[in-house]
Amino acid sequence: MEVNNQIHPSEQQMKALIAPGHDKPIYMVNLLKFRDKAEYPDGRETDLTGARAFSIYGEAVARILMGLGGGPMFSANVEGLWLGEVEELWDAIVIAMYPNRKAMYDMLASPEYQEIAIHRTAGLAGQLNIETTNPVGLWLIQQGSS
Repeated sequence: MEVNNQIHPSEQQMKALIAPGHDKPIYMVNLLKFRDKAEYPDGRETDLTGARAFSIYGEAVARILMGLGGGPMFSANVEGLWLGEVEELWDAIVIAMYPNRKAMYDMLASPEYQEIAIHRTAGLAGQLNIETTNPVGLWLIQQGSS
């Protein structure tokens, strides 16, 4: 299996996001790799780490997502790999719930998102997004979602 971290989705991936399909909640698993030092595309000077720049984005995007009926469900730092091999581990994992694919697309297209996305770009060296559905688990039962 080849792993290719990206910062932005391809045109084909964006088309798939808005294609007709299921209209149920999605739980996006985000595998995040941060830059050591944030690199803003507008060239601004900063002392922020990539992780800190991404956290500025994360706090703001959580508010946008909650306004669409979704929200962050889980976030954790990656400490190690116990099965399999990859050249380089991700730094963090975040699971975000979107009511449906359209809500995710609407978030990405919103002016509020466009304004804060610069912090995401500055902080990330790359990421993988894995769309999942039909979650089960104790954490969902405790939230009253299952």
